[in-house]
Amino acid sequence: MTTGRTPRASDRSLFTNNETSIASPADTARLRQHLVYLTTTPQPRNYQHEAVLNSVAAYIRRGLQAAGARELAEQPYAVRGQEFRNVIGSFGPADGPRLIIGAHYDVCGDQPGADDNGTGVAALLELARLLGQQAKLPYRVDLVAYTLEEPPFFRTKQMGSYVHAASLKAAGVPVLGMVALEMLGYFDDRRGSQRYPVAPLKFIYGSRGNYVTVAQKFGNGRFGRQFARRYKAAAALPVKRFKAPAWLPGIDFSDHLNYWHFGYSAVLLTDTAFYRNGSYHQTSDTLARLDMRRLGLAVDALLNTVLAGPR
Repeated sequence: MTTGRTPRASDRSLFTNNETSIASPADTARLRQHLVYLTTTPQPRNYQHEAVLNSVAAYIRRGLQAAGARELAEQPYAVRGQEFRNVIGSFGPADGPRLIIGAHYDVCGDQPGADDNGTGVAALLELARLLGQQAKLPYRVDLVAYTLEEPPFFRTKQMGSYVHAASLKAAGVPVLGMVALEMLGYFDDRRGSQRYPVAPLKFIYGSRGNYVTVAQKFGNGRFGRQFARRYKAAAALPVKRFKAPAWLPGIDFSDHLNYWHFGYSAVLLTDTAFYRNGSYHQTSDTLARLDMRRLGLAVDALLNTVLAGPR
């Protein structure tokens, strides 16, 4: 993993070097509204409840449409005799390389999944609303809500993100990079609240779970390096940048994994999941445990990183 360093000159070729100000901060009431919906569906939003997943997909589609997405699309595919779907909303110019930002909307087992991954979906929808307010975007941004990220489909070709990444590759779509939004709302300021895959890392990154992280593998390409630097500069909350071998537990535990399979540079934006949140994949993963203010700050930084644009 890496610590702070002097940015390389090449880091400035994708994102501009000027600091940007937040024109329209994220609305925490809207974030909460999305989370209330996601955590109170009639049955848990897992693969065993196809109707619930379809209703969530429809909710996300309505949110992207209301935000002013230039294009809306669904990407249905069949698994075990059932039909599941990704939902895609595009913002900015129709042509040219695009930035992919995605979050999965399914949960693992019978739990509400407030942090995992209600916060990622809520952030995606709020980012959509903020992008829709911009007169002009520097490049195309595709916001993608994935299905079937969780077990028993994790690390299989049935993951919604695998289906989406494969479709981009097959169509020869130019991609600037990809950002996976995975658990962004749980924070704990107490000493010892943050754990790591390798214990000595706490002496480098601290033992308080009060930050978000941009995680990526070694050899992830220029986009990952640039995004991490820009996001940290734009954030009004602590940000740690992690870079490690892909085999380190947690580095590839989300949808960005599938973009790596196809040669795309991709990063994970997260509150570190089970390394901090003891309610990971538990029925106690509820809205009451989340920090809306800091979730909003994470979205603000993401918006400003997107708006910085390429030179």
